Amino acid sequence: MAAGGSTRAVIAALLANVGIAIAKFIGFAITGATSMLAEAVHSVADSGNQVLLLFGGKRAQRAPTPEHPFGYGRERYFWSFVVSLILFSLGGMFATYEGILKIQDPHELESLNVAVTILVAAMIMEGLSFRTAVREADHVKDRQLGWWSFIRRTKQPELPVVLLEDLGALIGLVTALTAILVSHFTHNAVWDGVGTLLIGLLLITIAVVLAVEMKGLLIGEAATQVDQEKIAAAIEVEPSVQRLIHMRTEHIGPDELLVGAKIELVDGLSVPEVAEAVNRIEANVRRNVPTARVLYLEPDIFRTQVPSDDDQPAHLEPAERDEPAEAVAADAAGGEVEPDADRGQAAAGDDPEQASAPPRH
Repeated sequence: MAAGGSTRAVIAALLANVGIAIAKFIGFAITGATSMLAEAVHSVADSGNQVLLLFGGKRAQRAPTPEHPFGYGRERYFWSFVVSLILFSLGGMFATYEGILKIQDPHELESLNVAVTILVAAMIMEGLSFRTAVREADHVKDRQLGWWSFIRRTKQPELPVVLLEDLGALIGLVTALTAILVSHFTHNAVWDGVGTLLIGLLLITIAVVLAVEMKGLLIGEAATQVDQEKIAAAIEVEPSVQRLIHMRTEHIGPDELLVGAKIELVDGLSVPEVAEAVNRIEANVRRNVPTARVLYLEPDIFRTQVPSDDDQPAHLEPAERDEPAEAVAADAAGGEVEPDADRGQAAAGDDPEQASAPPRH
C-alpha cells in the first residue's frame, strides 16, 4: 500500500469528493448551472481517481515473481498516470465541452441560494481534504524545498496527485461560485459557461502536469541528490574501499531503490575479506538510506585509459584473457558482487577521460 501518510491523504480526499459530488449533482438538478455540473463531474472523476490510487497501492504490495523479480512497486506510478488521463478526459475535456455549449446556448439560472450554499459547503469539505494532504506531505517534504519543487521531485505519487486535485478543486469551486454570481447579477448566463470553460482548462493543465511527472517516474528516476550523497558516503567510509569509481541509482518503486556501483578495494584482500567488506558496505548503505533495498557492488580497478586488446597475451583465447578475480568473490559474497562485464573501462557508458575524477553523488 501507499505510505501511511499518502494513504490517509487519499482516503480523506475520497470521502470529501464523494460527499461533494452528491451535493453538486443535487445543486445542478435544482439550478441548471452548467458550472455546477462541471464541478460535479470533476468530483466524480476525483473520487474514481482516489479509488485507483488505493488500488494501485494494494497491487504494489505483491511479492516479487520470476517475471517481475524487483516486485511491483511501479504499479503506484502506473495508476497515478492513469489518474492523470482520467482527469484530462473525464474532467477537463467534459467541462470544456460543456462550457462551450453553454456559451453558445446560455440558460438562465434558478435557485441561486441553493447553488451558493452547495458550493460553499463543498469549499469547506475540499479545504479540509486539502489541509490533510498538506499535513501529510509536510512529514516527507524537505523543509528547504518549495511546494512546486516537492511535486516535481517527490517519489511518492499519491501526494502530488491529491495535492493538485484538491488545489484544482478549490480553484474550480471559487471559479464556479464567481461565474454563478456574475451570471445572476448581470442577468447574462454566458458567464456561467465561461466559468465552466475555465474549470475545464484548469483541469487539463493539472492533468498535463501530473502526466509529465508520472511519466518520469514510470521511466525510472534516480535517487535524490541527498540520498545519492548518503549512499556514496556509506560506501567510501568502509576502510577496505579505496575509491568509488562509478554509481547509478534508480527508483523501482516509491520506497525501493536499486543501487549499482563499481568500487576499487585496497590491495591484498582475500576472497573472504572481499565478501566481508561487501557485506559491511551493504549494511552501511541500508543504514544511511533504508530505501536502498537492492544493491549490486562490483569490484574493479580504476583506470584512466581503456586498455586495447593488444595488451592481452596473444596466445590466450578471448574468454581466457584478463579473467577478473572478482568473479570468484561473487560466490563468496552471496551473489551481491557482480563480475566485471565491461572490464577495462573506468565506468560503464562513460568516456575514459571522465574517469580521472570519479563522480561523487
